[in-house]
Amino acid sequence: MIRKASVMSVNVDCHDEYRRRHDEIWPEMAQQLKAHGAHHYSIYLNEATSELFAYVEIEDEQRWLAMADTEVCQRWWAMMCDIMASDPEDHSPIAHELQPIFYLD
Repeated sequence: MIRKASVMSVNVDCHDEYRRRHDEIWPEMAQQLKAHGAHHYSIYLNEATSELFAYVEIEDEQRWLAMADTEVCQRWWAMMCDIMASDPEDHSPIAHELQPIFYLD
C-alpha cells in the first residue's frame, strides 16, 4: 500500500456543512473511491485554522489519479467548491501533498 497525506482548507463558516456532506457521501462516490484502490481514507478538521488533513492508502498511483477523471468525482468537486478552496477551472480541491517523514508500524 502507498500512504498519502495532504492538507486542504474549508471556509471558516462551513465546518458543519463540510461534515454534513461527508456524512452523506454518495454511495457511488464511495464505490468509485474503493474501485480506484482507496483504503482507510479519512479526513480530519482543525477547527482553529479550518485546515483539513486527509489520509488515504492506495494500491496504485495511476489508478488513484484516474479517480479525478470519473464523472462522480467531477460532480462531487462541483458540489464542494462553494465551501472550500478549489481550483476555479475544474473545481478540484486545492490540496498540498505532505511528504512522509516518519512511520512506525
